Amino acid sequence: MRPRRLAELDGAAAAWFAPALERRRALAADPDARVHRYFGRRDPIFVGRAPGRMDVMGGIADYSGALVLELPLDRATFAIVQRQDVARCDVATRREGGWRCFAIDLQRLIGAASDAAALGQWFAGRDDQWAAYVVGVVQLCLRRAATARVAPPRGFRILIDSTVPEGKGVSSSAALEVATMAAVSAALELPVAAAEMARACQWVENHVVRAPCGIMDQMTSACGRRGRLLRLRCQPDVVEGYLDLPAGVRFYGIDSGVRHAVTGDAYGRVRTAAFMGYRIIAERAGLPVAAGDAHRVRIDDPRWNGYLANIPVAEFRSCFEQHLPPRITGAEFLAAYGGITDTVTRVEPDAWYPVRQATAHPVYEQERVSRFARLLAELPRPQGAHELGALMHASHASYGACGLGRAETDRLVALVAEAGAARGLFGAKITGGGSGGTVAILGTTSAEATVREIAARYADEIGETVDVFVDSGPGAEETGVLRLDPDD
Repeated sequence: MRPRRLAELDGAAAAWFAPALERRRALAADPDARVHRYFGRRDPIFVGRAPGRMDVMGGIADYSGALVLELPLDRATFAIVQRQDVARCDVATRREGGWRCFAIDLQRLIGAASDAAALGQWFAGRDDQWAAYVVGVVQLCLRRAATARVAPPRGFRILIDSTVPEGKGVSSSAALEVATMAAVSAALELPVAAAEMARACQWVENHVVRAPCGIMDQMTSACGRRGRLLRLRCQPDVVEGYLDLPAGVRFYGIDSGVRHAVTGDAYGRVRTAAFMGYRIIAERAGLPVAAGDAHRVRIDDPRWNGYLANIPVAEFRSCFEQHLPPRITGAEFLAAYGGITDTVTRVEPDAWYPVRQATAHPVYEQERVSRFARLLAELPRPQGAHELGALMHASHASYGACGLGRAETDRLVALVAEAGAARGLFGAKITGGGSGGTVAILGTTSAEATVREIAARYADEIGETVDVFVDSGPGAEETGVLRLDPDD
């Protein structure tokens, strides 16, 4: 992405970057003296912008190779980056109404003994672990610069400002990573394509932050387009195109008030259980299996290319589903099957895993998402929106069967069903990694008042305010990177 200067921005692009420009201007008057002169006056400043996303369909099936449909939101994270002469990476971010500052010597990122594993270990258990998302991206960019024989700067100053709420299941972490990589790559004069940037950011989250996320969050933040659904086949990250929303149709989101994180135990157990199921299916299908390292195996799979989502529903139902254990301990599984193919999770001997349902979910979800995409393209037609809603409800129920549901998200889905088509709402489902976060809602463009009414009623029930997501916004590739020169 080539950086654009302020004078090159049209009105729409300038509006998307306006919050970052206002934040930079406001630093001099900020009551926190640490940020008064955060940026120097000599070197250019680079601003990366990346949005959060709403998972419409697909969700946790991404790590099993499913098709997912994702909408970039108008909420975005900005990374404002400047090179500095001090051999240090300084990071400042606004959190809970104030500034939090972090610094790390650059030698820790580029030294001979430094790698992603060492950096992840260094951050483990620290109060400032939030900075791992930023610093992990910086480390990866510096390694790319070394490979490209680009002379690195002595250091960076990075300021983060965001309207993407944390813990709401709308991918604040991916927005942070993508915005940072866009701006740091520009500061290093390293060209990077949007899809490449998404892959790199997922790698950082898996190996530095140690969160076993799939690829859909980063791809949506980087490659998403305003007002359109990204059609992404996660094998591993093929953008099949974009779905226009039919006239009169809109997707909304309501925050459940329950914090979500893919670092949570429930998400990790379900992901691991899906790979356990795939290993059992491979055994039953007679696929060659070879032992790997640390309870991992390699499977030669020309039938499904390693992805559960490629198993037809009819074949899964007739040949495999009933042969999967509803629950199994890690120790029992390892004794019988040796390990799994997943490289970012591990089977814990003492844990129980919901193998049958976790394995069934991506198989059936693939069929649901494929049908959802076809139906959406056919609207308007009789019963079309009702069928879409039914698919969302089925997906929601499957999350719950996996153990990733919550009473709070169930309540929001029930409130949407209660309002129903008479008030312009057709379906709803838990999103992303589940266990809380945001509920996605399918409705008409005229149903916003009803959505806000449901959110207000729900907020009264739980005794706290909740976010409502209404509008879409551009992905990082659409907005590009802004370069600010000293006189801007």
